[in-house]
This record gives sequence, structure tokens and C-alpha cells, in this order.
Amino acid sequence: MNKYTVIASLLVPAAILSAGSLRAQTTESIDSVLAFVERNNIQLQALQQSNEASRLEIQAQNNLQQDLSVSYSPFFTRGYDGVASSELVVSMGFDFPSQYVSRSKSGKLQNEALDMQYALQRRDILLQAKLLCLDLIRLNQEKELLDTRLANADELLTLMEKRFSEGGANVIEVNKVKMERMNVRTLVAQNEASRQNTLQSLRAFNGNIPLELTVTDYPAAQDIISYDEFYGEIMSTDAAILSAEASVDAAAQEIKVNKQNWLPKFEVGYRRNTSMNEAANGFLVGASIPLFSSRNKTKIAEARHTAAQSELENARMQAETQLMSKYNEIQQIRSAVEAYDVPLMHSTLDALKTAVLEGQLSIIDYYVEADNVYNNLSAYLTLENQYRRLLSELYQNRL
Repeated sequence: MNKYTVIASLLVPAAILSAGSLRAQTTESIDSVLAFVERNNIQLQALQQSNEASRLEIQAQNNLQQDLSVSYSPFFTRGYDGVASSELVVSMGFDFPSQYVSRSKSGKLQNEALDMQYALQRRDILLQAKLLCLDLIRLNQEKELLDTRLANADELLTLMEKRFSEGGANVIEVNKVKMERMNVRTLVAQNEASRQNTLQSLRAFNGNIPLELTVTDYPAAQDIISYDEFYGEIMSTDAAILSAEASVDAAAQEIKVNKQNWLPKFEVGYRRNTSMNEAANGFLVGASIPLFSSRNKTKIAEARHTAAQSELENARMQAETQLMSKYNEIQQIRSAVEAYDVPLMHSTLDALKTAVLEGQLSIIDYYVEADNVYNNLSAYLTLENQYRRLLSELYQNRL
């Protein structure tokens, strides 16, 4: 299979959505979100239409023949009533046969370049949508943690107020719980604002159709392969590199097309001449030499080919640079993520809460210890999200 071939399923016809379909599309997986985005994204739909127009233009450039030409010339003579003589010419022009073959190959390469440009745009859009989904999962995890934290604050406030009424707690302890509940409610509001902003951004990628991702767990993480394997995969599958390579191939073929512009163009046709009551029929055969119309076209094509080669080299350099940077970063972040013992932190929170309820720990000491655990959990959620984002960026060409 040609490396530039784009799977037909990528070129999904634009979905025509009614006003009633603007209800939020709720899904439980990132893959489902990406499927919605690929179908509904306005930018991808516009690119499909633009590419279709470009394909028709490419096809029109290599018509087998030029337009049919018809001319009729009547002549009048003094002393003769009506048309004394006339000339009818019906002709059609053709290019040199090898030019059709060369332009056909050029058109095929241009279509492949269009396919790869679409694949690159699709990859970038789906990657941005996936990163937003990963952020939503982090915010959902944070919301879940904050809801538990708020429920604990409510439970402890009830306990402290009861103890205060019985003389077993002081006003400082009661106020401490109230302040904790106030702070958590503020964090809940901030979390919800961030969730709505992220959902709005995702909605923009989905053709302004609302989306809701409710999961709190990341999908199974892909294994991190060795750097050499990563390098080989990226250099052979990176959409930006493949798109640049397709442009180079198309530009190289365009040079060959323009180098044939000096070839003559042929014209054949039918000719009929009448004079008085006589008529003569014949054929028209001619040729034209493009002495001036092809001037500098080859130089223009060569300049475009040079520019395409430079863009290819830049794409390779950018891919290699980003791989080195992200690969080193993800190794360090993975080590940091693995250093966190999440079950231990949750069990510590449960133990602290039990100690407070049983009167073994003061509320002041509880929040000193609990705040430290919550901060560590929050740092873990942020770090894991960063790790998942980097992993998605490294595997972006698999989208």
C-alpha cells in the first residue's frame, strides 16, 4: 500500500445536524469522544470540501482534449444577392501524448499530498481533543476527591458542634472545621468552573455540539518503548513528515511536467468552403510551438521543489527534537508518579478520620496531617495528568 494512502474512513461525509441534536453527547470513553469530534469538527469538514475542490481542479488540468472550436465566416460580393461564399471551421486541440501521462502522474501525487495534509490536520485536531479529555478526567478525579473531602468536613462539623454543646470542644475547633468546609466549597466551585471551560473547549472541537465525559479513570496506558523504537516509528509514521514527503514528490513531478511544455500542441478539425453554388470539404491539421508561454515555468517549479525539500527537512528536525525532549521528560515524570503510594494516602485519611471520631486526635492536629495528604494527592493527580498528556503526544500518530 502506498504510504500516502489515507484510509477511506477518514473522509467521513460531514454530518448534517438539526437543532434538536444539540443535546449533550454523554460518553464513557475517550475513543467515543474522538469519534464524535472527527465526524462533527467544522475545520475537518471545511478541509474535506476544499480538498474535493482541489481534486476537481487537478482533474480539469489534464483533460484529454481542449474545448471544441467552431467558426463560420460569410463573404459578400458586389452584384451577388446573399452570401457569395463562406467558410466553416470545426477544430479541436491536443497536447503532445506524453504530457497527458506526465500530468496524470502529477495529479495522482497532488491528490496524495492533499490526503496527507488532511491526515495531518486530523491528527492535530484529535490530539487537542484527546488532551482536553485527559484534562477532564483529571478534573473529574479532583471533583470526586473534593466531594469526599466536603462530606468529611460536614460530618466533622456536626461532630464538633455536638461536642461543643456538650463542652467537649472549644470554639476554635468548631471554627477550624467551618473554615475547612468554606475552603473546600471554594475549591469545588473552582473545579466546576475549570470543568465547564474544558467542556466548552471540547464543544468547539465537536462542531459546537455539547459533549460530556464522566469517567474518572484513564484508559490503559501504552507501554513506553525504547528510544530507538520510538525514533524509528516516528520517522516513518509522523504525519507532518509524510505530508512534507508527499509535497516533495508532487513538486518533483511538477518539474517534469513543466519541462515538457516546449512540446508542440496539435490541432485537427473539419473545414468547409462554399463559393456560389460550389462547396469544398477538407481537414484541418496544425501545430503550435509554445516559444513564450512556458518561459520560467520550470524555474518556478524547481523553486517550489527546493522549498518543499526545506520544509521536509524542517519537519524531520522538529519531530526529532520534540521526541528527544518529550522522551526524557516522560521518563522522569513516570519515575515521580511511581513514587506515590496512592492507597497509602487514602488509608491514612481514613485512619485520621477514625482517630478524630474516636477522640484520639484533636481536630487541629487532624487538619495539619490531612492537609498534607490532600496536597500530595492533588500533586499526584496533576503529575499523572502530565504523564498521560506526554504519552498521548508521543503516540499522536496512532490516532
